[in-house]
Amino acid sequence: MRVPLSWLREYVDLPATETGRDVQAKLVAVGLEVETVEQTGAGLKGPLVVGKVLTIEELEGFKKPIRFCTVDVGTANGTGEPQEIVCGARNFAVGDKVVVVLPGAVLPGDFAIAARKTYGKTSHGMICSGDELGMGDDGSGGIIVLPPEHEVGTDAIELLQLVDEVLDIAVTPDRGYCLSMRGVARETAIAYGLPLRDPALLDVPAPNAYGYPVQVADPIGCSRFTARTVVGLQPEARSPIWLQRRLQKAGMRPISLAVDVTNYVMLELGQPLHAYDRTRIDGPIGVRRAEPGEKLTTLDGAVRVLDPADLVITDNRGPIGLAGVMGGANTEIADAAEDAHTTEVVIEAAHFDAISIARTARRHKLASEASKRFERGVDPQAAAAAAQRTVDLLVLLAGGTAEAGVTEVTAPSGPRTITMAADHPDRVAGVAYGRETVVRRLQEVGCDVYGQDELLVTAPSWRPDLNEPNDLAEEVIRLEGYENLPSTLPTPPSGRGLTDRQRLHRRVGRALAGAGYVEALNYPFTGEAVLDQLGLDADDDRRRTVRLVNPLSDEEPSLRTTLLPGLLGALRRNDGRGSHDLALFETGLVFRPTGQETKPVRLPVDRRPTDEEIASLNAALPRQPRRAAVVLAGAREQAGWWGKGRPADWADSVEAARTIAREAGVELTIRAGQHAPWHPGRCAALYVTVNGEETLFGHAGELHPRVIKELHLPERTCAMEVELDVLERAVDGALQAPRISTFPVATQDVALVVEQDVPAAEVERALREGAGELLESLRLFDVFTGEQIGGGRKSLAYALRFRAADRTLTVDEATATRDAAVALAAERTGAVLRGA
Repeated sequence: MRVPLSWLREYVDLPATETGRDVQAKLVAVGLEVETVEQTGAGLKGPLVVGKVLTIEELEGFKKPIRFCTVDVGTANGTGEPQEIVCGARNFAVGDKVVVVLPGAVLPGDFAIAARKTYGKTSHGMICSGDELGMGDDGSGGIIVLPPEHEVGTDAIELLQLVDEVLDIAVTPDRGYCLSMRGVARETAIAYGLPLRDPALLDVPAPNAYGYPVQVADPIGCSRFTARTVVGLQPEARSPIWLQRRLQKAGMRPISLAVDVTNYVMLELGQPLHAYDRTRIDGPIGVRRAEPGEKLTTLDGAVRVLDPADLVITDNRGPIGLAGVMGGANTEIADAAEDAHTTEVVIEAAHFDAISIARTARRHKLASEASKRFERGVDPQAAAAAAQRTVDLLVLLAGGTAEAGVTEVTAPSGPRTITMAADHPDRVAGVAYGRETVVRRLQEVGCDVYGQDELLVTAPSWRPDLNEPNDLAEEVIRLEGYENLPSTLPTPPSGRGLTDRQRLHRRVGRALAGAGYVEALNYPFTGEAVLDQLGLDADDDRRRTVRLVNPLSDEEPSLRTTLLPGLLGALRRNDGRGSHDLALFETGLVFRPTGQETKPVRLPVDRRPTDEEIASLNAALPRQPRRAAVVLAGAREQAGWWGKGRPADWADSVEAARTIAREAGVELTIRAGQHAPWHPGRCAALYVTVNGEETLFGHAGELHPRVIKELHLPERTCAMEVELDVLERAVDGALQAPRISTFPVATQDVALVVEQDVPAAEVERALREGAGELLESLRLFDVFTGEQIGGGRKSLAYALRFRAADRTLTVDEATATRDAAVALAAERTGAVLRGA
């Protein structure tokens, strides 16, 4: 909401010395978000005057039309002689009043004006457009043409109200009344402790039977409909400069007098209005829900197919407007420049259901100034005053006559009353305000308050957000000043810190970061399209998602079941922006419904929920395991003088899983696996031991080429995803620090030949078990295939390190331990020593 300070002063007698910055500070203190204070006309320096065009000479021989004009500016130029000016605009004629800036003046943007030779003539100044003066678009498409009644030589800076301050307020959804000058003026009056001149306090005639006929078929969607009629409008009447300037400063473009007046009253009182050309209405005005298949051409020229939930304004022909959002083109007010002039208007001031209007605006992607106000809450009692104010302005400015008929259709309603203990704000804020302060502050915001220890509060009609005692307490606290609340840090109980689970998750993140991965935080949303691109089977559990009722995006309406889509999307974006060597990781929750979830209960807010209520709420939630995932592409080791470097491959993704397992002190078992979206021949299934049984921990490897193509990823992209909850269950007690032995290590290398389909992990497991406690570490350092060992076979070379905790091992002991390991590997996998 843009609030010109000059307009605000009409309703509150602010001190003359108060600047926009001062008012901003006061409004921020009472809870309004004043984002900026704009200085209009900053740097503007005259002379800037009203001139009358005397002659126009068309200059020939140039690429664009150029005119040489003489303009009467009175004595503003010091000589009284006509001013010679070159101008390219063509929307004015001889005899028109225009705005002229003379040499020596400075326009906004530090644009100094001086006499200069151009197009073969000397131009002594400029004929100005609205943009050149910082006024914004006035709809003229050229220079400003003023009404003929303004005197030549008049100061245009004051006439056009060019110097002002405009407060730009970000109005939160619960403060819809501040989308009006009336609402902001009320908050300003409270902040300064000054009286308010309420612009809605007008004498309004009572409804009668002579008004324009209105039929409301949906009183829930439309609880109030006021209609007034004005006839005899002068087609040539234009909006006065003061009205146009106020609209422009508030961010709206002047259109025509009737439309400008309705927009002006909306900004003033917060009540959206609509003016219909009465000659274009066929029969009574109706309010109902749309019928399936109905269409409406709105004022923006778009043909819209209506939804049965849309609230529409109708006549005998059908819909003529989308209630609370936008009017229809078939009853549009004719502009003064059109051949068919509007001389009779029917003014609509109605109150529509906020939720209905919000859904209609979003359904049709048609946000308007009216819908923005209705969905935040409009004062239903202001409709009659807004209609009367519109009638008064049309009679005053367009020479119209108000018909005696007044239509007002209302649905029964009562005031909203709230019972609150007088000391409730004290208990909420921890400050002793006292009953007198509480009552005074509530009365300042418009409430009627009765009672002593127990207050009966009637909320004002313009505050639909006041419904509970805490709402009233918030009003008292904000007006007394949030900055006056004491700051008290809570005392934490001793002996509590991070849980083992939290420590593990943090260690995993630090370990991956230390391994060269960069953390990427992604939104937890997904859609069917990306699951298709990942190549998931129709019965894959990851396709069973939790669908959101009100998603941020229709393309991602569900909660994620895997971390990979978000990470792969981040990798794709970074690769597309020139970062080709990437290693990203993320830890976070995924959402895996079981189908056994129950309907959630609504928890109470006036007491602590019972254990049964909390258990019922938990039963309604899907399973939410925490996972960790990495994605890699490009070079894993950079090339340089130290070497050639190497690209990232599937082994790096497996090593990332080993890094995570080491942080928990858990041994990882790796087997060949097949799991989308990984390449079936380059996918590792990762297992850990939980309660003596091997449990699937996750998968790692290279992505399937089809997935890489579908997601537009770099070639040979690799990924890993594991479930940290499984890792947590695999932890056996506290993590033990490694034991350091003072005795030397004995190293033995062994090369075993096995069949090609025997997994290296099986051989490694047998070697570990056969070697026993003396084996300190085991590392596969070479895999060889070739004619020397025969077709269908491979050679696995291992480095075995033996060490005893209490003595130095002899060569015989180390050799015997190695032989025992080889013997068990031969028994279980058919391995034979290479060269034996």
